[in-house]
Amino acid sequence: MSKYQALWDYVSGTGKDVLTLTFADIEAIACPIDHSFLNFKKELLSFGFEVGKISMKNQTVEFRRIV
Repeated sequence: MSKYQALWDYVSGTGKDVLTLTFADIEAIACPIDHSFLNFKKELLSFGFEVGKISMKNQTVEFRRIV
């Protein structure tokens, strides 16, 4: 199981087409975000979502439903 499985479940379960979460939100849902996130993010495709913009300045990650 992926260390980000809880996050993928959360994102796909929101029912939103676009969702922006802070790094703190992600840590509370799953685990702290780190460089491995870039490798794990491809798992999200099987949930019908992709990672959009990652803002280091604002410490946010945007998730988008794949149409």
